[in-house]
Amino acid sequence: MALSMTGFGKTNGTFDGKKISIEVRSLNSKGLDLILKIPPYYRELETDIRKIVGEKISRGKVDMGIYLESSSDNSGANLINKELATAYFNELKKLAESWNQPTRDLLSIVLRMPEVMVQQTEPITDEEKTAIVELIKNACDKLHDFRKQEGAVLATDLLSHLDKIETLSKAVEPFEKERVGIIRDRIERTFNEYASSAVDENRLEQEMIFYIEKLDISEEKVRLKQHLDYFRTTLNEENNGKKLGFIAQEIGREINTMGSKSNHAEMQRCVVEMKDCLEKIKEQLLNIL
Repeated sequence: MALSMTGFGKTNGTFDGKKISIEVRSLNSKGLDLILKIPPYYRELETDIRKIVGEKISRGKVDMGIYLESSSDNSGANLINKELATAYFNELKKLAESWNQPTRDLLSIVLRMPEVMVQQTEPITDEEKTAIVELIKNACDKLHDFRKQEGAVLATDLLSHLDKIETLSKAVEPFEKERVGIIRDRIERTFNEYASSAVDENRLEQEMIFYIEKLDISEEKVRLKQHLDYFRTTLNEENNGKKLGFIAQEIGREINTMGSKSNHAEMQRCVVEMKDCLEKIKEQLLNIL
């Protein structure tokens, strides 16, 4: 079962008058790259959240945001960090006077500065922690479902390219037989043109057989077919992206060898089309988990 590394999951819940929303997005990445956006109230849960996400999501560049809205009865008391506010005010006043600017609006500016307004909150209870964990797991599950749907689309596209490569590998067969006759005629014509004495026909036949056998691509076609079948089987496994990449490399080796042995315009055209299909496969594999 192929899974895409691109996905999205969202879940909402409430606890003790608080509305909690969790959104998680993912893109392709070699490993797990997790970026968390957590309200200060839940900052102490960051380690636990990272552990949970790591267990649910193995790879991808993951962006998770936790958003909290509280009713006025449960929001806690807003207090002023007087020491920090005073420091801000004094510095801003000095700066305004040095620029000959009015100082009447400094208070409103100070109150908007970072960490001046602090919220007095109650400690997070075990029940609230459990609720948050369940919401995170649910969001990750929805992300997994999204990845699964995207993976099915990717798998269909990959299989179509594999089928085309296999069709093209069979399409070279008529040209292989034609190529043998062309090579034989070319060798004989060259010998007749440049040979200064009589040619040993038996030796010439042996040399031509040896040369033609070196250009034979039967083994490459057999191995290519095996790699294509292995790719299809592996596509049904989970977390198979890296393994599929290795198989694609082996497919490329066989196609390249076939190209180097072609010596025929139509065969080389088929090889070029196979390489084009393989490049499209490699591009898609970058997004397979």
